[in-house]
Amino acid sequence: MSTDKIAILIDSGTDVPPKLIEKYHMFVAPLRIIFSDGEYDDGIDLKAQELYQRLPHEIPKTSLPSAESVLHALDQIRAEGYNKVLVVTISSGLSGTHNMLTLLASNIKDLDIYVYDTRNIAIGSGFSAIQAAEYIAEGMDWHTLKLTLIAQTSKSKVFYCLDTLEYLQKGGRIGLVTAMLGTALNLKPIISCNAEGVYYTVAKVRGRQQSLKKIIDLAVKFAGSAKKYNIALIGSGQMGLNDAASIRDEVLKRLPNPAMFIEGELGCCLGVHVGPGLVGVGVQILD
Repeated sequence: MSTDKIAILIDSGTDVPPKLIEKYHMFVAPLRIIFSDGEYDDGIDLKAQELYQRLPHEIPKTSLPSAESVLHALDQIRAEGYNKVLVVTISSGLSGTHNMLTLLASNIKDLDIYVYDTRNIAIGSGFSAIQAAEYIAEGMDWHTLKLTLIAQTSKSKVFYCLDTLEYLQKGGRIGLVTAMLGTALNLKPIISCNAEGVYYTVAKVRGRQQSLKKIIDLAVKFAGSAKKYNIALIGSGQMGLNDAASIRDEVLKRLPNPAMFIEGELGCCLGVHVGPGLVGVGVQILD
């Protein structure tokens, strides 16, 4: 058993569900959502449901966690007697959060801090934090934990069905996703993060129902012959949540007996950039 006392600090863009944050006693650095009437800490001052209600009227901007919020979290970590900190961030290819936290960590000498770039987004990143918490609970030592996370970076993937590219385009987060999808053709993009942690188009499917079927097919293909895996099913806004619920049984039929099944609403950070109507199916391979 390891004698290391390891804390996990996540940025809120990882979308770890609140119940799991509480279960594993994770610390959170909230990203900020900026509306014309002020700034809101993601998940604290602004919940996902409120964001989706406001989006038709105003598309806000997102910003990095404040240095104050990160330093406050580290003060809490010190006070509770931790000596090592695993920081899990969304992709450096999509956000400056990783670089910002790396810079802050470099100036802190009394804690051993490792900032891990998941090269993923939302629950695709959250998978890594959750599994790290499991490893820590099992007694994995600090050195092995870091090596294990690095080795597993490519084993987590979420396939997202979007209702529209409007929000990605307006937010400048289009990445490698083609914008040449005509609404007259009713083509729906399926996107994910590539090895560099940048959005790319996995497929273009005609019609909503076919796109929902496609993300299940892609998740099953990614899981391959894996015997142990975690599964996630998420939606954004009421439309996304309803459609996610409609495919739950099919997801669990084709990807049965997951080690962990995570279900919930897409958080504010990614929600700003994709809007309502997203459905995502994620797989983290563990064996």
